[in-house]
Amino acid sequence: MALTIAGSDSGGGAGIQADLKTFSALGVYGASAITAITAQNTRAVTHIHDIPLDVVAGQIAAVLDDLDVGAVKIGMLSSPDIVACVAAALADYAGPVVVDPVIVAKSGAKLLREEAIAALKEQLLPRATLITPNLPEAASLLGEDPVRDTGAAERQGHALLALGPGAVLMKGGHAEGAECTDLLLVAGEPPLAFTAERLHTRNTHGTGCTLSSAIAAGLAKGLPLARAVAEAHSWLHAAIAAADTLQVGSGHGPVHHFHALWREEAR
Repeated sequence: MALTIAGSDSGGGAGIQADLKTFSALGVYGASAITAITAQNTRAVTHIHDIPLDVVAGQIAAVLDDLDVGAVKIGMLSSPDIVACVAAALADYAGPVVVDPVIVAKSGAKLLREEAIAALKEQLLPRATLITPNLPEAASLLGEDPVRDTGAAERQGHALLALGPGAVLMKGGHAEGAECTDLLLVAGEPPLAFTAERLHTRNTHGTGCTLSSAIAAGLAKGLPLARAVAEAHSWLHAAIAAADTLQVGSGHGPVHHFHALWREEAR
């Protein structure tokens, strides 16, 4: 089983909802600890309400006290206090932790306050088995401009490795070209590239949440990191390819988490 620690997306395409859908689609039992409630749809985020710190800590403690958690995925943490709260709550957890540094929603809404970035770098990145930034998120963490090519992405990935995580997956969705390449960087090892055809669809809401939770699901099953990333990358590509069949909302719709499971007439 896996635990997601993240914000709630009322539209169902990202955050806790996307994570639990991903766990279920991949055959992993999912538990959750909600850090924030957002009011959002495929077009906009209109409200964000942080959950009280004692409730965040209580959710995590309750799950870890009773359930056999094989991996943890961390998503939206909007404030320095919530970052510190989650770090403390996981202090005794020895399993793999995947951190998706959620900074900006697909609609453009800021989900991570500027003052929380330093806390994330200091308190959670060194604890992470893997961090999964897209190119703008990597740039924000480093205080640099976003890059657009694989060579520059590799350089920034190594700079993020120096902050202490066990590995960095530089997601290439914001790069240019007909192919999309994600780079897995582990200290002392050659980079691994995961490349797929770039799909042209506006329905990519929640791709970051979905990929990181798919990797966490693989780790919860006991897969080695590289295989967990490879399987998650392939599965997400198929979920994006099927996204247009859902026809959810009028903005950036979600990927199809259950593309391999739903019958056509059930969509």
